[in-house]
Amino acid sequence: MFSIFYESISGVLVIMVMIALGYVLTVRGWFNDYASRLIARLVTQIALPAYMIFTITGQFSADKLKSTLPDLRFPVVSMLILYALAMAAYRLFRIQKSHKGLFESMFLNSNTVFVGLPVNMALFGPKSLPYVLVYYMANTTFFWTLGVYLIQKDGTSGQKFDLWQTVKKIFSPPLLGFMVGVVLVLLRIQLPKFLMEDFQYVGDLTIPLSMIFIGIAIANVGLNHLTLNRANVAILLGRFLIAPIVMALLVLPTGMPLLMKQVFIMQSAMPVMTNAPVVAKLYGADANFAAIMVTETTLLSLIVIPILMVLLKSFT
Repeated sequence: MFSIFYESISGVLVIMVMIALGYVLTVRGWFNDYASRLIARLVTQIALPAYMIFTITGQFSADKLKSTLPDLRFPVVSMLILYALAMAAYRLFRIQKSHKGLFESMFLNSNTVFVGLPVNMALFGPKSLPYVLVYYMANTTFFWTLGVYLIQKDGTSGQKFDLWQTVKKIFSPPLLGFMVGVVLVLLRIQLPKFLMEDFQYVGDLTIPLSMIFIGIAIANVGLNHLTLNRANVAILLGRFLIAPIVMALLVLPTGMPLLMKQVFIMQSAMPVMTNAPVVAKLYGADANFAAIMVTETTLLSLIVIPILMVLLKSFT
């Protein structure tokens, strides 16, 4: 048991050092809003798609791919359940009406890329990536459809929900990179070695840049703005208690690979989506509330992850 806890702590410490680097450099004036946006674009539009293509073609066979993709139904079902529970929590915790949609969106969606990907790689290694990507597909689709629609309902800017823009967000560069990798595997196409090495080098930027970005985001919010009220507590419970319990109840009785069970449960317990404050600001919702929740859940996840890892090793 101690070795499992030590392994989990070590994985989290790897992540914490990179987050701390982003935080300290931001406080010292190295990074501004433009730098933060640039890093986010580098990760989501350049590094992560390359990472997807390199890793999928290296980790998947056609048979493994065909057997893995049907398990996409588990994250989909869990998020539908979480949405129902989010609506119940809204009434139970008497969340203010102006935060209804934002609250429900943050309750059900998790940060599967900027935190989830590095966490699973640190804890489980590269073999976890196929399962991380399956969860990512469901999560990104839910956020850019239902999640954005809920946030838009809170908004005061007059911006309307744009279906075409939503479709473009769903089919983002990371998802397109995933799809290209899938096609290459299914058609048994091998890219030139030099190109695959380029994808590997560029893709390796994903994890350190993601963690630096999180550190910048925490510094920009400011630790002195962190508070605990009914809404905050409800989202913390949703992200770190209810979501992993729902996922565990769905996957533990099944015959899916043990590693997939562990990754799905871990992914379900990740912090609030980093995009939530951006979308909230676009639609005139409470972007400060969203930014605070991203920061609080990210910081608390560094405590929750080792505990959850020990529980996963004990019950699976």
